[in-house]
Amino acid sequence: MSASSSLVLVGLMGAGKSSVAAELANKASLRHLDTDRMIEASTGASVADLFAAEGEEAFRSLEFVALKEALASKERVVISTGGGIVTHDDARLLLEEHAPVVFLDVSVPVALERIGENAHERPLLGEDPFFSLTVLDRHRRLFYERVADLTMNVDEKSVEEIADQILERVGSSS
Repeated sequence: MSASSSLVLVGLMGAGKSSVAAELANKASLRHLDTDRMIEASTGASVADLFAAEGEEAFRSLEFVALKEALASKERVVISTGGGIVTHDDARLLLEEHAPVVFLDVSVPVALERIGENAHERPLLGEDPFFSLTVLDRHRRLFYERVADLTMNVDEKSVEEIADQILERVGSSS
């Protein structure tokens, strides 16, 4: 990572963005900012409650504001984003202008395994989480690839392995 840039992680829910970002922040002695946690802190509501009460479009606007705030940090940080942040045009443009962005590429079965029994509680997954997540993956994949400076398949890797590989790859390219 360059001395002035923060690192942003994007990917499907269940890719491990929050866990990997926390590990990266720890390894690099940086602060971790999670856009979902930032939204919950600013609104006093959970992501699921915000989706239910305000809808996805309103949530994506809050997510964009959180991303802008995180990227405006005066210190270098590791930012984990919500899986759908790339569906918001302005957020995607902001990510395209920012480097480095890492796409944690996870298969749908592995993502669902990581999400576990709480899949039905996740906004947008509904009654058939496998089908819903497959549709989300197909819809978002090109956006993830477009904003990413680095794409890493994370299916058979531990959080520590992913963090080490990102630090190795991003650190050597900046």
